[in-house]
Amino acid sequence: MKHMNSEVKEERTSNKKRIDLFLVPIVLIAAFLNLFKIWTDEYANAYYTAAVKSMLQSFHNFFYASFDPGGYVTIDKPPVVFWIQTISAKIFGFHGWSVILPQALAGIGSVLLLYVLVKRTFGVWAGRFAALAMALTPIVPAVSRTNNIDSMLVFTLLVATWMLFRAVRTAKFGWVLAAFAMIGVAFNMKMLQAYMVLPAFYVFYVVATKITWKKKIAFLTTATALMLAVSVSWAVVVDSTSADKRPYMGSSQTNSVLELAFGYNGINRLTGNTSVTGSSHKQPAQAQQQTASSETKQTSNSNAESSQSSNQSKSSSSQKMQAPGGGNQNGMFNTGNPGPFRLFQKGLSDQISWLLPFVIFSIVGLFAGVKFKGPYTAKQKESLFWLAWLLPVAVFFSIAGFFHQYYLIMLAPPIAAFAGAGAVALWSMYKQHNGWKSWLLPSGILTTAALQVYIMSPYVSSIGVAPIAGVGALGVILALVLAIRKERKNSVTNYLGVAAMVVLLAMPAYWAMTPIIYGGNSMLPAAGPDSSSGMGGPPSTATNSKQSGFNGMQPPGSSDSNSSSNNQMQPPSGSSNGGQMQPPSGSSNSGQMPGGSSKNNGQMQMPSSSSSKLSSSKRKSGGMNAEVNTKLLNYLTKNNTGEKYLFATTDSTSAAPYIIKTGKPVMAMGGFSGSDPILTVSKLKSMIKKGEVKYFYLSGMGKGGQSDVITWIKENSKEIPSSKWQSTSSSSQQGPSGNGTLYEITLK
Repeated sequence: MKHMNSEVKEERTSNKKRIDLFLVPIVLIAAFLNLFKIWTDEYANAYYTAAVKSMLQSFHNFFYASFDPGGYVTIDKPPVVFWIQTISAKIFGFHGWSVILPQALAGIGSVLLLYVLVKRTFGVWAGRFAALAMALTPIVPAVSRTNNIDSMLVFTLLVATWMLFRAVRTAKFGWVLAAFAMIGVAFNMKMLQAYMVLPAFYVFYVVATKITWKKKIAFLTTATALMLAVSVSWAVVVDSTSADKRPYMGSSQTNSVLELAFGYNGINRLTGNTSVTGSSHKQPAQAQQQTASSETKQTSNSNAESSQSSNQSKSSSSQKMQAPGGGNQNGMFNTGNPGPFRLFQKGLSDQISWLLPFVIFSIVGLFAGVKFKGPYTAKQKESLFWLAWLLPVAVFFSIAGFFHQYYLIMLAPPIAAFAGAGAVALWSMYKQHNGWKSWLLPSGILTTAALQVYIMSPYVSSIGVAPIAGVGALGVILALVLAIRKERKNSVTNYLGVAAMVVLLAMPAYWAMTPIIYGGNSMLPAAGPDSSSGMGGPPSTATNSKQSGFNGMQPPGSSDSNSSSNNQMQPPSGSSNGGQMQPPSGSSNSGQMPGGSSKNNGQMQMPSSSSSKLSSSKRKSGGMNAEVNTKLLNYLTKNNTGEKYLFATTDSTSAAPYIIKTGKPVMAMGGFSGSDPILTVSKLKSMIKKGEVKYFYLSGMGKGGQSDVITWIKENSKEIPSSKWQSTSSSSQQGPSGNGTLYEITLK
C-alpha cells in the first residue's frame, strides 16, 4: 500500500523491463480457478460438445457449426468459438477438457489483459488489484470452466479494448479499424451481446482523441462499417447458400442467421419474448413457469397440469426461495425481478456484485471535480470508458426479460477495472486528507462489507455463521479504525488498508472456488455453494441426495422405479444457452419440465451442499442427457441397414449424448428444443424412402412446431417392444426420464 502514492510514470519506468512478481501469483490463482479439475467434466455442455464432434468430421460441418454429423441442423450460435474448440479437440483429442480449454485460457488471458489495460494509466498497484478482482469475480471462473461462449467473448472484447487504447495513444487509424473489426469477430461468437460495449468505444474515442470532429465522425463511420461487414460476413454467406446445400439454421424460424441474430439472440433477450412455434408473445417479468424462455423455447407437458397442481401447491411453500430481507420469488433462473436494484438481488449479487459498492465510491472519487467540457486527464478518459461499459450493461441486466446468470461476466471487466483504479485513487485521497474525498475509502469498505453480509446470509446453512460474521465485523472495525486514524501517517495505517482489501476479496475468492469444491454445471454455470445445480440460489433442505440437482434422471430408454418421486426434477431441453430450468412455483403448471411424465410432480429441488460435491470420477454434466442407454444403442446399431441417421428424435437433448458417444448422425427433428420448423411430413417421407432414417425415439419432449410430423410418425410406424431396447438400470444414470417410445418406419 505504501507504494500507491508513487507517480504513474515512475512506476511504469521501474517495472518496464522486469516481470511484475506480484502478478505471478495472481495469474497462478486465475489458472487454478479456471483449469483445475476441468478434466473431470467428460461431456461439458453436451449440446455444444456434440457440435464439436460433428465439426471434426468434415469441413462442411465445421464451417456451418452443424450440431449433428449428418449436417441436418446447426447449433443456435455463430461458429467462431466452436471453430476454436474444434481446433483444440483436433490437437489434443476429443475430450470434455479439450473443448473447455480455450475458454479457460481466455479467462486467464482476460486477467492479464485487464492488468495491462489498467496499469498503464492508473499505475502498477491499480493493475494488480484489477487483475486480482477479475480473477476472483465468481462468475468468471464458473463460466470459463465450461464450453459456453461468454468467457471467450469477454476476452475478445478486451483485446478490442487494448487495440482502441493503442489507437488513441498512437493516433493511428489502423488500430481503430482493428478494434472495431474485433468487435465484429465477437459478434460471430454471440451476436448482439458483443455490441453491448459499443457505447464505451464511441464515447472514449470521441473524448480521448485530439482530432477534428470531421475526422472523428469519418473515422468512426468507417470503423463501424468495417465492424458491420465483419459481423455479417458469415451470416451473408450462410443465408445466400441454398437451403438444401447446408444445415438448417438452428433456433431460427425462417432458416436465417440474421433472423437468429436480431430475434432469438437479440431483441428477444431484452423484451423477454418467447418464440415456440413461430409466433411470439411477451414473457412476463415474473417468468411464470407455464411459459418458455426466448432462449430455450421450452415446451411444457400439458398432460401433467391437472395431476400435479395439488402436489405442487403443497410443496410450493417449502420450495419458495425468499430473498434476504423479503421478496417472494427469485425470478426466472434466479435472475431476480427487473428493477433498479436487480443486481443486488439474490441469484445475481453473489455472481458479480461483491465489490459494487466499492466501485460506486471509486467512480465518485475518480470523477470528483471533473468538468463537463474538460479538459480531461488520461485517468478520467479511461474511467469514462469503463463507466460507459458498466452502465449500459448494468441497465440491460436490470431490465432484461430473459438472460442466464453467467451472462453477467460482461460486467466483470469494468467492475474489476474500477476496483483496481479506485483502490489506488481512494487510498491517495485518504492519505492526502483530501476533504470529503478522504472519507470515500472507509465508507466504501463499510458499505461493501455490509453488502457481502447480505449476499451470504441465505447460505448460512452451507457456509456457517462464522464467515458471515467475520466479514461483517472486520469490515466495520477496519472502516472505523481507518476513519479514526485518518490524520496519521505510518506503516500501521498501510497494513490496515491491505487488510481491508483482503477482507473484501476473501468471500468472492471462496465463491470463485465453489465450482471446484462442490462441482460445477456446464449447462447453466454459476458460482456458489450450490454451483453443481447451476441455479445460483441458496441451497434447499433436500435430504435425498438422489433427488438433488440432476441426480435421479435417466437416459432415453431407461426405467426407474423411483421415477414417480414427487421431488424428482424433470430436465430442461438442452444446453446452457438453451436449457431452461424453471424455478419452483405454485403455478398451475406446477413447474413441469419438458419431457416430464404425468406421474412426476416435476418439482425442482435444489441440491444440498453435501450432495453436490464433486466426486473424484468424471462428471457427465452435459445438460441432463449425458448418459447413453447402451441397450438402445446396441439395438439401433445392430438393426441399422445403411441408414444415414442412427435414429431421429424430437430435439437435441436425446440426440447429443449419442452423437458424442458414437460420432454417428442423430437427427434432432426440431432442432435444439424441438420447436424449429425444419421438417415436414412430405420431407420426412422422402427421407424414409431414400433409406436415410427409419428409427424414431419420441419422449414427449420439445414438440413445438413438429406436432404434425410426430402425429404422422405415430400413425405410420411400428412400435418396438421396450424389452428389446429399454434399459433397466436405475437412477445412478443421468438424462431425460425414460418415458419415450421407439418406433420404426419403412416405406416402399
